[in-house]
Amino acid sequence: MQLFKAHGLGNDYLILEQGPTLDVPTVIALCDRHRGPGADGILEPTPTDRADHGVRIWNPDGSIAEKSGNGLRILAFWLCRDRSAGDRFSIDTGHEVVSCEVEGPRIHLEMGRIELIEPAQDPIALEEGPLQITALRVGNPHAVIWTDAPALDALPWRSWGRQLEHHPRFPDRTNVQLARAIKPDHLEARVWERGAGETQASGSSACAVAAVAVRLGHARADVPLSVQMPGGTLQVTVRSDWRVRLEGPVAPVGRFELDRGWSP
Repeated sequence: MQLFKAHGLGNDYLILEQGPTLDVPTVIALCDRHRGPGADGILEPTPTDRADHGVRIWNPDGSIAEKSGNGLRILAFWLCRDRSAGDRFSIDTGHEVVSCEVEGPRIHLEMGRIELIEPAQDPIALEEGPLQITALRVGNPHAVIWTDAPALDALPWRSWGRQLEHHPRFPDRTNVQLARAIKPDHLEARVWERGAGETQASGSSACAVAAVAVRLGHARADVPLSVQMPGGTLQVTVRSDWRVRLEGPVAPVGRFELDRGWSP
């Protein structure tokens, strides 16, 4: 089995370049940072009739993600540089088709239209007390907690993320973000990713945070917004029709050829 590894602002993925079809135990073992190559997810190229390229996006717990902004940017980088795919093409995630544009290590994605962007009618009861969220979909589910607090890490966002991911209100589980506006065009967020937990950055989460900022009046549509996360900053433009464009870098790490004795 041969795998290529890269990261988007510290959110790292493995691409299956050569090897058998993946299954849940193998994915979990590959993502293990102590006994495997380690990653926040795996990208498995798949055949498709709907786009130029296809991919199955695996979370590190063996579940399947509908979309990943960082994962798709990494795949686009690899397709352009290592598979001579050109600098403009489409990718079928199995749930929808995303268009990509590659400019060296900087990747632009058309992430599709935001859905269901409405504040929850009632606060959700958590261990720390009731919490108001805004639920939406960027192809995959998100729950954004908006705050005016000046220090995000002073809040128990990891506990909130752990509880909300598995809350009955989200039957397919959800990604969770805690966010605030530093300036009208500069947002800050923390990310709890479904199936992965705390991550340094997330492309679809950045899109969700930007969309909620526009919906709640903290930012404007059709203006590039900087979304700052612990791993770095992504650029998101939320158009007036709620379609979203994501832009950010990819950094290659290297290739892994697994030893013949390795086993999940």
